[in-house]
Amino acid sequence: MSTYPPEWDTTQEPQEMPPLLEPEPFQEQQVPPRPRRQPYQEAARDRQVPPVRRSGDWLGRLALVLSVLALIVGGTALFLTLREEPEPEPAPPPVEEPVTFRFGDRVLTPLEGMPLNPYDREAFSLDEKGRVAYEKDGRRAKTGVDVSTYQQEIDWQAVAADGIEFAILRLGYRGYTEGGLFMDQSFARNLSGALDAGLEVGVYFFSQAITPEEAEAEAAYVLNALEGHAVTYPIAFDWEPIAPGKQARTDGLSNEVLTRCASAFCEKVREAGYVPAVYFNQSIGYLRYDLRELTDYALWLAEYDEKPDFYYHFDLWQYTHTGTVAGIEGDVDLDLDFR
Repeated sequence: MSTYPPEWDTTQEPQEMPPLLEPEPFQEQQVPPRPRRQPYQEAARDRQVPPVRRSGDWLGRLALVLSVLALIVGGTALFLTLREEPEPEPAPPPVEEPVTFRFGDRVLTPLEGMPLNPYDREAFSLDEKGRVAYEKDGRRAKTGVDVSTYQQEIDWQAVAADGIEFAILRLGYRGYTEGGLFMDQSFARNLSGALDAGLEVGVYFFSQAITPEEAEAEAAYVLNALEGHAVTYPIAFDWEPIAPGKQARTDGLSNEVLTRCASAFCEKVREAGYVPAVYFNQSIGYLRYDLRELTDYALWLAEYDEKPDFYYHFDLWQYTHTGTVAGIEGDVDLDLDFR
């Protein structure tokens, strides 16, 4: 007999089946009504149309912006005006150009510490005799002459009567080759004649010294010749270069030694109680002497003009070598004393 699986056994009682779910009753779904299409005119009326912008609005906004900018600019200007101005920084000191002056074609730098020419150019004039005069603040420079044997015999009374107040006489000279010391041939006669005429008298010595010792010897020579005479005006050291080719003993003399020679002569004179002086022209004054070493002595300048241009201080001025004076034959040197 065939064997079946148990589950196939139909002889068993059927088990009770669970009840089936009852179906819900059918409800008709509510479908919303379809919107009615509006006509074109109604749709156009209901559509939101943006307003049209006009140019007046932009002009108004531009005017507003410009007004705001104007306020900003005005406020800034007012602020800058009212704000305390800062102290300006001091300007740097100007760069000073070095002081120079001209002598011929040369440009020279002034000697530091050397006194300058103090004379007022407007105070110089020519008198009725054609002579240079100087008067300043009620003081008048004295007029004088300097002479040597080259003027030959002089009528000193006539000289004094012609307005001359002082005379500086050449006492002697040193030879420029051998170096000997010699008296001026007219000195003794000129000295007595000038003193007798009531003139104030000074002397000068033509030096060719090449050492300070020789200059001191020249001063001693002068002092010995003046012994017993009332000389109140300066005793001057007159060193001058000799023309080239003469084989002068002073050729090649240095400026430093020359200045020492002048100082040695003047010191010897001052020790004897006289007024020492140094005579020079512009060339020697600018290019040879160190005038700073000679400021303790009277400085006697030779510059031929109606007004002196010499840069530095001087006390006496020989302003011409072609002057005319009664009692003197031919040309003569004329001088002013500013002291």
